[in-house]
Amino acid sequence: MTITLLPLEHNNINIIGIKFVFNYEFKSQLKTYEAVKWSKTLGTFYVPDNAIHRRGIYNFLKKKGHYIDYSAIKQPVTKSNIQPKKIIKSSQLELFKNLPSEKRTLIKECIGYLKSKRLSESTISTYGHFILRFVDFTKDIPKTEWNIRTLELFLEKVIAYENYSISSHRQCISALKYFTAFCNVEDFDSQNIERPKKSKYLPVVLSKEEVIDLLQVTKNLKHRAIIGLIYSSGLRIGELLNLQLRDIDLDRNQLYIKQSKGRKDRTVVLSQVLKPLLFNYINTYQPKIYFVEGQQGHTYSASSIRSFLKKSCELAHIKKSVSPHTLRHSFATHMLENGVDLRYIQVLLGHSKPETTMIYTHVAQHNLMEIKSPLDVTVDNMKKRDNNHEKPLLSRKF
Repeated sequence: MTITLLPLEHNNINIIGIKFVFNYEFKSQLKTYEAVKWSKTLGTFYVPDNAIHRRGIYNFLKKKGHYIDYSAIKQPVTKSNIQPKKIIKSSQLELFKNLPSEKRTLIKECIGYLKSKRLSESTISTYGHFILRFVDFTKDIPKTEWNIRTLELFLEKVIAYENYSISSHRQCISALKYFTAFCNVEDFDSQNIERPKKSKYLPVVLSKEEVIDLLQVTKNLKHRAIIGLIYSSGLRIGELLNLQLRDIDLDRNQLYIKQSKGRKDRTVVLSQVLKPLLFNYINTYQPKIYFVEGQQGHTYSASSIRSFLKKSCELAHIKKSVSPHTLRHSFATHMLENGVDLRYIQVLLGHSKPETTMIYTHVAQHNLMEIKSPLDVTVDNMKKRDNNHEKPLLSRKF
């Protein structure tokens, strides 16, 4: 697909317009680039016109396999000395640029420290966000004057005040523990700062009938294969997107999930009922490397899956808040209801701790529905003892 980049002006700000022949899949891809916005006035998607986004949007589109016509932009985007850190999101670039040079250097060096700890890219991105916010909060305070009260004020005035979620608050403290260890400043120690208790939410789970309805209303073959495989094998969305054809063992009814969360490999089940659908999908779409591919053989986007899943739920009249991970929750819950031992479910899901898998015992109808009230048990025992086929009348009438 040919994408044209145009210099435009919107609300007195220079922008780069992104013109293309409408394509739903590409539109979903484009929206994953964080700085992209839609202008109803101009009728186009756009990004801010600066050196960072000239380079960024060009590389983004090029990696997706598109041809980019940028002749209308005065400065070429193929050459640039700017290499913004991946951890700094577009909405935070101004924050980073406005820091004193020594503080910017400190952040860059700390990111290198996090990489040396072999943390995942997503973890570094999350921690980098909180480190940037802290350094910005204390930009007028010399590093040598940072102490535990500085950390507490940051948590009070930024994290709590801006109403970050409990999970984000916990991640922030984890980030600060790495940051204080890296800075190695006396009295600047976060080890005694406690994380707030984790919120415990029950997962949203579809019934078995709702899963079948969802598959039946999804007419697109690729979409149906994606929903079916996520549910029937209990996959994370990232595991599905990275699943290669060579990792599908049709003879043994297994999928090989490689280097997933926690850098672990595992084997999961492949539904025999789903195999005809998978054969049909593979023969029709003929993917080359990945089980599900986007344009030009690149990996499919998570946003595309979320988008069509939402539409399928509407068609199936499912009112629950459903995400791809809901299908994984449903897989685990239905396995438990079918009598599969919790330890096996833990292995299939790739959970490190059994406590993580235990959450499904709270939503599995298998456990709840089979528990009898002690009153029911007492009455049943009385009937058996007295050979009486009638229940005692507790209400005197019924």
